Amino acid sequence: MWAGRRVYIGRPHEAFLIIFLSLPRVPSLAARPFAVPERHPSIAISSSPLPQVQWSYVRAYVRSFLPSFPEIKNRQRALLLGRPLPLPPSPRALPTPFLPRSRTCSASPDPPPTLLLPRPEKMAMMVDPPNGMGNHGKHYYTMWQTMFEIDTKYVPIKPIGRGAYGIVCSSINQETNEKVAIKKINNVFDNRVDALRTLRELKLLRHLRHENVIALKDIMMPIHRRSFKDVYLVSELMDTDLHQIVKSSQPLSNDHCQYFLFQLLRGLKYLHSAGILHRDLKPGNLLVNANCDLKICDFGLARTNNTKGQFMTEYVVTRWYRAPELLLCCDNYGTSIDVWSVGCIFAELLGRKPIFPGTECLNQLKLIVNVLGTMSETDLAFIDNPKARNYIKSLPYTPGMPLSIMYPHAHPLAIDLLQKMLVFDPSKRISVTQALEHPYMSPLYDPSANPPAQVPIDLDIDENIGTDMIREMLWQEMLQYHPEAARMVNM
Repeated sequence: MWAGRRVYIGRPHEAFLIIFLSLPRVPSLAARPFAVPERHPSIAISSSPLPQVQWSYVRAYVRSFLPSFPEIKNRQRALLLGRPLPLPPSPRALPTPFLPRSRTCSASPDPPPTLLLPRPEKMAMMVDPPNGMGNHGKHYYTMWQTMFEIDTKYVPIKPIGRGAYGIVCSSINQETNEKVAIKKINNVFDNRVDALRTLRELKLLRHLRHENVIALKDIMMPIHRRSFKDVYLVSELMDTDLHQIVKSSQPLSNDHCQYFLFQLLRGLKYLHSAGILHRDLKPGNLLVNANCDLKICDFGLARTNNTKGQFMTEYVVTRWYRAPELLLCCDNYGTSIDVWSVGCIFAELLGRKPIFPGTECLNQLKLIVNVLGTMSETDLAFIDNPKARNYIKSLPYTPGMPLSIMYPHAHPLAIDLLQKMLVFDPSKRISVTQALEHPYMSPLYDPSANPPAQVPIDLDIDENIGTDMIREMLWQEMLQYHPEAARMVNM
């Protein structure tokens, strides 16, 4: 019945055959290709255009059996290129101010926006063990020219990301039928600082239990205790990160921004109540699912709030999200550095680009002053470095730029909260709890549903320990996830 030319729905490089179109009213078109004019960007029809096409017949015939173009676009993109990213439910429709994790989205007259997730070209490929000698309980896969030696209960699917510390792939746990993410950290002991960072992150994640913080499910046990080089972490599988959403064409409503910010603040409140400073909050470290769930990840730079001395002068926070007190090399700082980073992330959600994209530290300070305006003497009182204070004073006078002008489409309450987060003096900056209690968050925040961490977490690690001790401490962390191996060690 449907003999004829092929109609594609989607962008030209995302085309998908949905139907064969026959046009009995236009015989000359039945055996010849035709093209729809560029009236809608999501429709492309195969082959090249022909002159004198009777478009009234084409349109009438297509409309007789196809749904509306916007409906097709959203349905097919969601089906083929990722799951839909629905609008968060209206707070007024919820029985409590807190949105539960398993929420359902309220009906909307407009088609829901969709999240277009990237698809790697190559899947995981099973290969023979190196030198033909495999280890018991392990099997071998290659992804992006990297060998994975993983437990046989995990079956890799495809690589989903690459970073400075290794490759992440999606996988299935055959014992639970659960999808997980496996991160391979290559040659972890080649750099002692990186090894310490990995150890610190594993110690922290073992204690964290919060729905807005990524959960570490497993650390694979290596075969050789005293000579292993790679570390395999198994965590929850998320669809993408906030950086990918911000730079995409995905529309973000006020509800999206509000709900993302709420979850970020909620997870951060839990960390701060445990005495933890994240110190590297940025969109790339906020994992997101297509249903808008958000989780904080990457705790390699995290420290306890009461740690003294050594960590205060270390690298912290990607420059664009770095608080003024860090840029000015202040000796002491606290949880307010994370609040500044949240403000920068919130501004990026509202404007779809970084608010302070500095090229280096001094330029970063100039961009901040250009937006916030020239500081008064009282605003500079927290700076304990005279040279840094003099530099800020030497900058040309500027009245600043109102955030309401920078983000004209943002909700007025969102602008008010953003202004309270992006305060130069950390002592005057809003806290996480105060941010959650702000009127902009009131439809979502319920203090009784956001309990603090029960016990402060101790992350004190001797920064001068050697590689062998770091390897042994990592082994002890792995045993926490493998009690059967721990019992064998103690026998």
